[in-house]
Amino acid sequence: MSSPPILMTMIQAAPSGAGDSAAMWINFMMPMVLILGIFWILVWRPQQRQVKAHKESISAVKKGDEVVTGGGIRGRVTKVGDEEAEVEIAQGVKIKVIKSTISQVLTGGSKPAND
Repeated sequence: MSSPPILMTMIQAAPSGAGDSAAMWINFMMPMVLILGIFWILVWRPQQRQVKAHKESISAVKKGDEVVTGGGIRGRVTKVGDEEAEVEIAQGVKIKVIKSTISQVLTGGSKPAND
């Protein structure tokens, strides 16, 4: 009586020693390292660049710049301090905002899309 083919396949695929254990770790770790590398390239690196660019634009805010705050308030900067900026949101209406809450600095040279 001959052995069934499934049993023979299982016997041939059985681990044979310590060398297979190391190969198993390499086969497990290499995909994990590749996944982390791809994740770093596609997600973390661009996010770090975006955060750096935002910090630079906030630190470069000066009087006369038009800004948008995190709450969606749009206005023109009238005074800049180390941690705060004074923003005029309407004629004679000025508010103090913390510079880190400024979400966008609009350049004066850009034109609206309608013009």
